[in-house]
Amino acid sequence: MILDSKIPAGPLAQKWSRHQMDSKLINPANKRKFSIIVVGSGLAGGAAAASLAELGYQVKCFCYQDSPRRAHSIAAQGGINAAKNYQNDGDSVRRLFYDTIKGGDFRAREGNVYRLAEVSNAIIDQCVAQGVPFAREYGGLLDNRSFGGSQVSRTFYARGQTGQQLLIGCYQALAKEIHKGGVTMVPRTEMLDLVLVDGHAKGIVVRDLATGEITSHAADAVILATGGYGNVFFLSTNAMGCNVTSAWRAARRGALFANPCFTQIHPTCIPVSGDYQSKLTLMSESLRNDGRIWVPKSMEVARQLQQKQMNPAEVAEDDRDYYLERKYPSFGNLSPRDISSRAAKEACDDGRGIAPTGLGVYLDFRDATKRLGEATIRSRYGNLFQMYEKITGEDPYQLPMMIYPAVHYAMGGLWVDYNLMSNIPGLHVLGEANFSDHGANRLGASALMQGLADGYFVITTTIANYLVTQQPGTIGTSLPEFKQTETEVRERTGKLLAIQGSRTVDSFHRELGMTLWHHCGMARSREGLTEALAKIPAIRDEFWKNVRIPGSGENANMELEKAGRVADFLEFAELMCYDARDREESCGGHFRLEHQFFDQDPEVIAGNTQPGEAKRDDANFSHVSAWEYQGPGVAPVLHKEPLKFEDVHVSIRSYA
Repeated sequence: MILDSKIPAGPLAQKWSRHQMDSKLINPANKRKFSIIVVGSGLAGGAAAASLAELGYQVKCFCYQDSPRRAHSIAAQGGINAAKNYQNDGDSVRRLFYDTIKGGDFRAREGNVYRLAEVSNAIIDQCVAQGVPFAREYGGLLDNRSFGGSQVSRTFYARGQTGQQLLIGCYQALAKEIHKGGVTMVPRTEMLDLVLVDGHAKGIVVRDLATGEITSHAADAVILATGGYGNVFFLSTNAMGCNVTSAWRAARRGALFANPCFTQIHPTCIPVSGDYQSKLTLMSESLRNDGRIWVPKSMEVARQLQQKQMNPAEVAEDDRDYYLERKYPSFGNLSPRDISSRAAKEACDDGRGIAPTGLGVYLDFRDATKRLGEATIRSRYGNLFQMYEKITGEDPYQLPMMIYPAVHYAMGGLWVDYNLMSNIPGLHVLGEANFSDHGANRLGASALMQGLADGYFVITTTIANYLVTQQPGTIGTSLPEFKQTETEVRERTGKLLAIQGSRTVDSFHRELGMTLWHHCGMARSREGLTEALAKIPAIRDEFWKNVRIPGSGENANMELEKAGRVADFLEFAELMCYDARDREESCGGHFRLEHQFFDQDPEVIAGNTQPGEAKRDDANFSHVSAWEYQGPGVAPVLHKEPLKFEDVHVSIRSYA
């Protein structure tokens, strides 16, 4: 299979404007003839549904929440990047582009990333016009703060509630189109399959989560904006309902899944406190602007802190190891997420972790509070501090926060071209559900940027390139392809309900998640991945023989919902491990123990990097790995899209 990214020709800074000019147009009267299905109502899906409806298309938007207001975009805390350069500190579209390419360890497309940086400024204007209450300086201008992987302040924010405020703005635009009749909103409904007609995506099969009714819906094109797959690890910062089902059901129909092993571990989360936990809580990366991360230099002091025999304030300054400031002085506590996470793991592996489990480091605001005053810290981070105290019972104004890395974001996703269309004609994929913009590691505050860029500004131009090739209104649910797909969905649902085993759905999910965390988490090895690839099919086989789902499919049944999602995770996890084992290098969030710099490496001797840093293999792995599903238990087929860097110099990724 030849993967054509459809990146426009010409200078990098002109690609998007040229593509907009060269893209097909549909006149307003004809737009009304086309129907589009949007699955997902977060920032990417909600923005796309609202924008496409405002252009005149007939849009039907599905979400499994009871309201678009409850989409998981609401959980984003710290901010959204844009190259406005309000601080006059040297930022530009070019610098945002380069920071993003470098942050992704040179594993993303130049063309897509430059477009993202270019569109970022329009996003801020759009959101301000919607009334999003971004933080402002004393004089009334929009404020900015820094995030990891950047030496400029380009992140716009609304305290620690940026995702919530952006989603409210997006929801207002969506609600207006619902009221006007351009968008039909279908909540409490889960997509269970993709319908192909003559190889094109022309509809979906869904289950009503309140009544259990399974129905089909047809359209001229389908958009998936369903988020990432971090919950495959069971413990993550994602909401419990987040899943891979929509994307994976598309993959089962032939959509290629790109770079599934590229998952992001976020360094700033509240540590695990016990086996009873079902999810983890994120503490915004913005806290690293003013908080300093440290562990004690000695294991003896660490043990006393773990056992609460010593107050962290009693640890002398000379006995503290501010390890990020020591190892990466140019970026310090704002080092990128993958590097910061591995550094925390390294400190804890040394026996210097400070949480009762030994898996934790301090995020300390002592110095910032002395310098700025508690009132300033409260104004910047008050709701985050309050959330931390409610969860841990400790006052972060008096004691440093305890943090540890946790699964957070998926850089991998369905393969798309420059038009955001997958290899299945008519199937477009937006936001975290696609792979296109972040490479092997996402910089903080870039997720909201990508979701809104895709939804407000990109898909509104690019979807016309597909629609002009189609005859509107010729597809209906009476076609045999819809009946066949609906029958297959009913059979799968019935098969799950008929098992009546003895184990809960959550027990299988936890076992799978722990297997992945140990073998495909912060550190991977060929040996461990091979072990996981032997264990995952065994877990899957037992699931289909021994899972217990009470109730029926004729009404609301949350266990049935979870079972379907875990069944998909059990197939998808195998693909992740195949991808991680095939990629014989370390890059970004993919860290292979065999592929790191050691003391004797020439680059270490020359002082260009340090022992333990990720060692890329640009000669053999400067490509997108797009996998074609072949069935459960069968090795997937790999297709490669070469990455071409014409505008940036690919180099060792250093933040020292």
